[in-house]
Amino acid sequence: MNVLRCQLEGLLVIEPKVFGDARGFFLESWNRNRYREAGLDADFVQDNISLSRRGTLRGLHFQNPQPQGKLLQVLMGEVFDVAVDIRRSSPTFGKCYGLVLSADNKRQFYVPPGFAHGFVVLSETALFQYKCTEFYSPKDEMAIRWDDPDIGIEWPLKDPLLSERDANGLRLRETPPERLFA
Repeated sequence: MNVLRCQLEGLLVIEPKVFGDARGFFLESWNRNRYREAGLDADFVQDNISLSRRGTLRGLHFQNPQPQGKLLQVLMGEVFDVAVDIRRSSPTFGKCYGLVLSADNKRQFYVPPGFAHGFVVLSETALFQYKCTEFYSPKDEMAIRWDDPDIGIEWPLKDPLLSERDANGLRLRETPPERLFA
């Protein structure tokens, strides 16, 4: 397993060891001991799977209180995945990091608490799996606008399919400071 540290402190890109032959492949998607040794010491309490069609954009979501760390992986298809630093005291507050996750590259992306997260589907469909360090709490969830000009995410499409909640997300500067992270 190869672990890449990103420009934004806390984000990790994980390239699992893949064992493949003419029949297919095998990879270990989570092993608490191995991941802990690699610097990811998280206690996951919930697994989620979403299936979305091309052009669907989900995000930018976060929970506070009850923040979630997420270990993300695409099982089928391809997405452009983004994390935005919303830790007020961070030198990279408001900055984003994006990468392609796909069934082909088999990469995982760890987004710790203190970040907003979102993705857009690039393939016909995408099956997206994520492990969470905290249970989902609808009353604690917020959405930041996917196209907030202050963040400046370079999404690979201009007119995504959005939920009403995501279309009406707040700009980062409009988000109540107490809902962000210290």
